[in-house]
Amino acid sequence: MNALTINKLDTKALVDYLASHEKKSLLRFLTCGSVDDGKSTLIGRLLYDTKLIFEDQLAGIERDSKKFGTVGEDIDLALLVDGLQAEREQGITIDVAYRFFTTDKRKFIVADTPGHEQYTRNMATGASNSDLAVILIDARKGILTQTRRHSFIVSLLGIKHVVLAVNKIDLVGYDQAVFDQIVADYKTFSAGFGFETLQAIPLSARYGDNVLEASQSMPWYDGPTLVEHLETVDIDSDVESKPFRLQVQWVNRPDLNFRGFSGTIASGTVRPGDDIVVARSGKASKVARVVTMDGDLDYGRAGQAVTLTLEDEIDISRGDVIVPAEARPEVSDQFQAHLIWMNEEPLLPGRPYILKIGAKTVSATVTAIKHKIDVNSFSELAAKNLPLNEVAVVNLMTQEPVAFDAYDDDHAMGSFIVIDRVSNLTLGAGMIDRGLRRATNVHWQALDVSKTSRANIKHQKPAVLWFTGLSGAGKSTIANLVEKKLLSMNHHTYLLDGDNVRHGLNKDLGFSDADRVENIRRVAEVSRLMVDAGLVTLVSFISPFRAERQLARDLVAPGEFIEIHVATPLEVAEARDVKGLYKKARAGELKNFTGIDSPYEAPENAEIVLDTNRFSSEELAGQIVNYMAEHGYLSFGPDYEI
Repeated sequence: MNALTINKLDTKALVDYLASHEKKSLLRFLTCGSVDDGKSTLIGRLLYDTKLIFEDQLAGIERDSKKFGTVGEDIDLALLVDGLQAEREQGITIDVAYRFFTTDKRKFIVADTPGHEQYTRNMATGASNSDLAVILIDARKGILTQTRRHSFIVSLLGIKHVVLAVNKIDLVGYDQAVFDQIVADYKTFSAGFGFETLQAIPLSARYGDNVLEASQSMPWYDGPTLVEHLETVDIDSDVESKPFRLQVQWVNRPDLNFRGFSGTIASGTVRPGDDIVVARSGKASKVARVVTMDGDLDYGRAGQAVTLTLEDEIDISRGDVIVPAEARPEVSDQFQAHLIWMNEEPLLPGRPYILKIGAKTVSATVTAIKHKIDVNSFSELAAKNLPLNEVAVVNLMTQEPVAFDAYDDDHAMGSFIVIDRVSNLTLGAGMIDRGLRRATNVHWQALDVSKTSRANIKHQKPAVLWFTGLSGAGKSTIANLVEKKLLSMNHHTYLLDGDNVRHGLNKDLGFSDADRVENIRRVAEVSRLMVDAGLVTLVSFISPFRAERQLARDLVAPGEFIEIHVATPLEVAEARDVKGLYKKARAGELKNFTGIDSPYEAPENAEIVLDTNRFSSEELAGQIVNYMAEHGYLSFGPDYEI
């Protein structure tokens, strides 16, 4: 056999080896637990025993062990993972360290996460992409607070497979009773976490007991070693069987002849010819091609980066989600979620943040902290804010609707991060439980007739004329006159009056501050629909609070809200007292009456301020119509004059 034949055989063997290596399944896992439980040492042992350390690395670790080591004359395997100077000086893990190793049966990526409470956020980062968690417990100390916190976070992040590694068993004389007690205690407190597998293994990371090979010092343990379990645990995901989801990361337009939508398939599969919709807008089309750098695919599956081309030209932008027409996600601007707070400045409800879900970035606020969770007892505690490393159930509101699935159903579609608006730092990570306020089977229906189309045939620009002022100020009188003038000019209007609405839509509401807020919220939503219909909508309500009026303004587009302050002084309105309400309020017979025992917050920047002392109602109505004409809200024919 000549040298050429030998080289060919060597090449073939190498190709065969690489091919077999490519076919191995990949397991991503993390090590977590409290400080000094031996996480870094365990990973160092795995790398050492699987022969994945080069000679120069080993020599360097031997030198560093003399300077930074914590195990006497032995090699400190933790230094293989703890690469930061501060980590070596303090003997702790600070940052998340990722390492790769392989055996004959499987490939592995392991994340070594810190145990210090201060760095819990780093642990959550490492857990976010893991299939399995190895939770270490020091056999001498048992279950600690950080063990509970990490286990809870592991369950929140949807990790279903757990190894309970009772480490440093050599320091308690390989005592089976110690091991059994720790396992029993752990199973008791984690019973509600929903782990599919929980394998308890007694081991010594320092000496390698039950890591790669079975320990001779524990004949009482007949379970698998750590590596045996990692090689055989079934973590096959059902992500491909779930509904198709593609979060658009980039609109791919290299030239005039190609327009595709690029992203990584979060779940499910997609084929040319599939019916799809854009989740938020409801626009529908069919998939024309599934394109990759290596050519078109017959179908794309979860985890693949693809570009979809569609049969129709529809509006899709970064952050949109392409889904099957028959299996849509929820679309809402309010939802409930579990939130892990990762910043030293506590979370405050009402403070604006940035929320990133998939490729979509929106402004958001936490509207309420429903409760935070005690990691020791898992009881629900009241909270006004959320400090560093705490976990809570919260309600969130986004500036615009977003598409999502519950985290339990689809991790990619149900997870988000919270970002600081100024520093751009990541402040928290969340898992969506469910949408709020909207039914799960209600989706935005795409309509072909738009607000602009409806307004054009009416020859007007739709708007809300929001009349605010004290009771008796003259709001309804002036609004009625304005509507009559507009109607005589062939414009399309509708008047929502405070008293009239309380006979129907809002007849279930009283006059407490909470009821007043709900009263205005409902009317604001109705007025938004009226504007969408292309109407000039006149709203005559006291609406005493600025926040209520701002809510109504925010529901419509810029320029579609005209705030009209009917500025009648309290003494003048009370002197009129057409309905006798002020008299009853002064006598204590009418509670929560605006101007008497409930405040009125006058507008600060109203578009129109009406002086009822100087002008008649007829003249004031004319001022409003003039304003509308001057600002382009009305299109008049040749026969009309103002």
